[in-house]
Amino acid sequence: MTEKEESDPGALTDELREAFIGAQGETLALRDRALAVQTTAKSRDGMVAATVGAQGELIRLDLDPRIYRRPDARALAESIIGTVREARAKAVEELTEVFESIAPPEQMAAHLGGDLDSVLEQLAGEQPGKDGSR
Repeated sequence: MTEKEESDPGALTDELREAFIGAQGETLALRDRALAVQTTAKSRDGMVAATVGAQGELIRLDLDPRIYRRPDARALAESIIGTVREARAKAVEELTEVFESIAPPEQMAAHLGGDLDSVLEQLAGEQPGKDGSR
């Protein structure tokens, strides 16, 4: 703190306000980047393509018309499920990258992947006094 700031509490208030506005702007930018995430995956045989959004919701499903040449409902269902899961995993990777400036990648991936046990373990490990530190 400079001598002027010590004598002028308004300067410190202005500095804090600017820092808050800057942080708020960065948070909004992160949110916008996260909401814009969309990833696509293709099945091994290329017959199924799935696109998911930031929350893992299915946005688009493309089925190659050749799937009707050998109708196998069970195999098609498994291919769709596997392809959607792959697209969702890619979305989690992208979101982890988006938030790496504010959250450890492992913690964000566990959170986004719905791994509640890992999230709780990580949070417990950060508690003061657990390992005698802090």
